[in-house]
Amino acid sequence: MTRLGDLERAVMDVLWDRGTGAGATVREVAEALRGRELAYTTVMTVLDRLAGKGMVEREREGRAWRYRPAASREAHIAGLMLDALDLAGSRDAALVRFARSVTGTEAEVLRAALAGEADDTSPATDRPSAAERQV
Repeated sequence: MTRLGDLERAVMDVLWDRGTGAGATVREVAEALRGRELAYTTVMTVLDRLAGKGMVEREREGRAWRYRPAASREAHIAGLMLDALDLAGSRDAALVRFARSVTGTEAEVLRAALAGEADDTSPATDRPSAAERQV
């Protein structure tokens, strides 16, 4: 699973917040990140590298490219969590420690997921979106 740098994560957050189907052009991503004062070419380079890593898919839209996430934010995070488990000396011990560290609501979501009743599209808690955290 690809780990993202700070700027790559910010770009992916813009794409994820727009939804998998919508996507965005370089200009739209640069506009969404205007508080960071990034050059258009910097955003273009980051998106090109993310495409090379398989994190985004792109398609021609006139003279520009439209970029879309290759996977959802949740799928990416799940992959990172699985990678972290691979680093543990004992996957079982790491899982137990993780399970004991989650909140009550998160524990309920885990129980429901294990029972096959959970919906992976609903948030477990009322946490702010990535865009709200950046403001």
